[in-house]
Amino acid sequence: MKTLMCAAGAALLLGACGSNTPYLDSQFGNANRMLQAQQTIVPQGQAGNPSVGVDGKAAKSGYDQYQKTYRAPEPQTQAFTIGLGTGK
Repeated sequence: MKTLMCAAGAALLLGACGSNTPYLDSQFGNANRMLQAQQTIVPQGQAGNPSVGVDGKAAKSGYDQYQKTYRAPEPQTQAFTIGLGTGK
């Protein structure tokens, strides 16, 4: 009797697991593939130069500005104080 009850409980638990399986249709993943294709420079996979149209000086300046973001902030040379009274 105890074995029969355990088997019935296990069957109920296993039956509940399969009911939450999502239905995946033929369009599953298309949005992700479309976004990836839209963010690819050359979607056809052709060999090319991705830097065409970028001026060398502008590219170097942009790269240098990017590198500056990882440096420690420069110390402030002048403090700005607002006097609100004598404090006495």
